[in-house]
Amino acid sequence: MAQASTTGGVDGRTLAPKHSGVIPKIVSLIEIIAGLALVADLVVVVGSVLGRHLFDAPLVWSDDVARALLLSLSFFGAAAALAHGENAGVTFFVDQLPPWIRAPIDCLVSVTVVVVAGALCWNSFLLTRETAGQTVGAGIPQEVFFAPICLSAAAMTVFALDQAWHHKLRHILLSVAMLGVVAGLWTLWSLASPDTLPGMPVAMLIAFVVALVLSVPIGFVLALTALVFIWGGDILPGEIFAQQMARGIDNFVLLAVPFFILVGYLMEANGMSVRLITLLRQGVGRMRGGLDVVMVLSMVIFSGISGSKMADVAAVGSVLVPAARKSGQKPGDAVALLAASAVMAETIPPCVNLIILGFVANLSIGGLFVAGLLPSALMASALIVMAIAMGKKAPAPDLAESAAPMKGLLGSALAAIGLIVLIFGGYRSGFATATEISAFAVLYALVVGGFLFREMTWKTAAQVMGKAAVRSGMVLFIVAAAQSLAYVLTLQQIPHAVADFMVELSSAHGTWVFLLLSVLILIFMGSVLEGAAALIIFGPLLMPVARQLGIDPLHYGIILVIGMGIGLFAPPLGLGLYGSCLIGGVRLEETVKPIMKYLGVLFLCLLVIAFVPDITTALPHAFGY
Repeated sequence: MAQASTTGGVDGRTLAPKHSGVIPKIVSLIEIIAGLALVADLVVVVGSVLGRHLFDAPLVWSDDVARALLLSLSFFGAAAALAHGENAGVTFFVDQLPPWIRAPIDCLVSVTVVVVAGALCWNSFLLTRETAGQTVGAGIPQEVFFAPICLSAAAMTVFALDQAWHHKLRHILLSVAMLGVVAGLWTLWSLASPDTLPGMPVAMLIAFVVALVLSVPIGFVLALTALVFIWGGDILPGEIFAQQMARGIDNFVLLAVPFFILVGYLMEANGMSVRLITLLRQGVGRMRGGLDVVMVLSMVIFSGISGSKMADVAAVGSVLVPAARKSGQKPGDAVALLAASAVMAETIPPCVNLIILGFVANLSIGGLFVAGLLPSALMASALIVMAIAMGKKAPAPDLAESAAPMKGLLGSALAAIGLIVLIFGGYRSGFATATEISAFAVLYALVVGGFLFREMTWKTAAQVMGKAAVRSGMVLFIVAAAQSLAYVLTLQQIPHAVADFMVELSSAHGTWVFLLLSVLILIFMGSVLEGAAALIIFGPLLMPVARQLGIDPLHYGIILVIGMGIGLFAPPLGLGLYGSCLIGGVRLEETVKPIMKYLGVLFLCLLVIAFVPDITTALPHAFGY
């Protein structure tokens, strides 16, 4: 994804943050803690399922322990992501600026992150102290849940301070002065003439837009917006901010997010990704537009196995974008189709965003999984037709690829099919929940890599665990920050006001207006926010309105996810498109023109899906959802 870094370049690329002294050792320690939390969660979940089914001895404490480990994994992983500069942020605006302006802005971003991380650290410390001696249902102390947030936020603060320290002193002083002046002016205004102060929604909106434009990482943009209400509203104590951050991910359902992300990385490491793509190229890669068809089909397959879209993009793009270059195809065109295929794959289970939407909107995750199949098939078919119609004659076969043993390729295909059967069969059979099935999918990928393909070593597995923990932390930190902002918005009755407006508008002009507005809202917000954040804020806001208007919740949920996906990969702000460009090694400008034709087709598909409900509801109703 696009990233905000204190050392970001102005050419659309992001450089890794600079660290000095003991900081790299602290980063390594943080990554180890996050990786160990992921491994421990895996052991707890698998042990719980086996204990329940094999020994009829359920582990009553397993859910609480798993949730506590998830909090540790999420926040320590987010701290490591911050240290590596992997937090997503909109860099489009600052990338247009000359270096002499960009440098102080990058410094201001770092100082802003210091302020937000420091606020989280302090408030989580107060929360930990206030809940000392309290326990949850299984007798686990509350400190186990909140102390990791405090420690990881302290690490974030240290990392952000270290990054800021690498800027020129005058830029640091200027940044601190600017934030101090803003806070001072607000305080003086509130004391001198409180009745003329702008409303808190206006202040929050200004803070959100300014931070977003300056390329502050999305998670910190959301957290800062919530903090503006807490600091300026004088209603809530700061501990509520830390409590809501924890509440945002303190749920057993969300464990499926890191597990499915881990499955995606394990597939890449164990060789399954390359084998599957090679098999597809040997099967359909020689037809007209064959390489593009392979790209779409690859995204279909990988999205049915890995829940992480960016893991899918990395696995497919790292193989097929170089192949497109060799065949004479413009790499910008290839990356554009890669990004469009990722939009199509948003509703192919087990997509992380389907899991998150099911969690925040109280929908059946299994029902969402089934409801997304036909819409994704429609979009995939449209992209394949475009690829064939606009494609060129295939190049001569690659000798190394032609020599690939078919036996190994078929074995990889069977292994992939086995994983898909495990995910759907296990969930549908009632053997385990979606979260528990995701844990067994991880075990399956480990066994396949270690024993079937013999490409997974202990060292590789450990590296993959750390990488998945960092990526999961980045995603779940955004989920946590979005929850804190959603809580603040609810206190201000904003969701209620929006719902009333939407109902009134739909009553006057018909339900189709509500559906169309929902699509446009999610496309826009998906382009300026990371996908999960858009769904967390607008899913609970719009879903009750949809129910009130008689729209099937599963149908509406799929509409939201696809709309968010189009925005996530839409130029010029779409964070997913930035990530695809980074993976493909092309500039954003090279993808804008080709991706617009693909997004146009996907938008038409979305309108068909929105106004023909049977496309999403037929299968769920057939399966009893």
